[in-house]
Amino acid sequence: MTLRKWILSIFAISFAAISIALGFWQLRRLSARRQVNAMLAARRSAPEVELDSLPRDTAAAHFRRVHLRGIYDHAQEIILTLRGRNGSPGINILTPLLRANKDTAVLVNRGWIYSPDGMTADTRPWREADTLNGAGFVETFPTKGPFAPPNPARPRSFRRLNRAELQKVFPYPIANYYVVLTDSAQSSSVPPRVEAAPLDEGPHRLYAIQWFSFATISIVGLVIFIRRT
Repeated sequence: MTLRKWILSIFAISFAAISIALGFWQLRRLSARRQVNAMLAARRSAPEVELDSLPRDTAAAHFRRVHLRGIYDHAQEIILTLRGRNGSPGINILTPLLRANKDTAVLVNRGWIYSPDGMTADTRPWREADTLNGAGFVETFPTKGPFAPPNPARPRSFRRLNRAELQKVFPYPIANYYVVLTDSAQSSSVPPRVEAAPLDEGPHRLYAIQWFSFATISIVGLVIFIRRT
């Protein structure tokens, strides 16, 4: 073994060891993702609960199916921009729901409407009855940035639902979660409801295979190189 072969061997074996470790790390992430998906799937299929019965921990309330009752404050609704649907640009309409004997409003994602630029739309034709008695599932506000500052020209339009910025545009407190309405549309003036995101396993399996492949290539290449030289 020459010095060159020793150096190459150390490098190849070290790279293979790191790749194997990263491969197993991706498998652990895949296992954790499956556990979370199983938990969320169970919540999606669980019976509906009243909003007041939700756990205080928003993470524990995520995806819980809930029953909603209250009055919409259409004058205070906001829009969530750049929302695609079947390849078309659009927005989501979020309307505060005021509940009896509660000083905190709950934002309700009423659905998607078409918007050519994905940024602006007239939501007035899409107003529903003021009183809501329906069902939906709980979504949590994102906690990790970056959060773009609101556009002064469109103060009620948001690319991401930053709760701290949202609170500034409402005259009352808002809950630390929002609800995506799932009731079927009853008329042409009701926007199509937003479906829950699929519970996929992500790219972890593919990444693990890639890392294990890199480790195999490194070791096989080293053996071939040593034998041929």
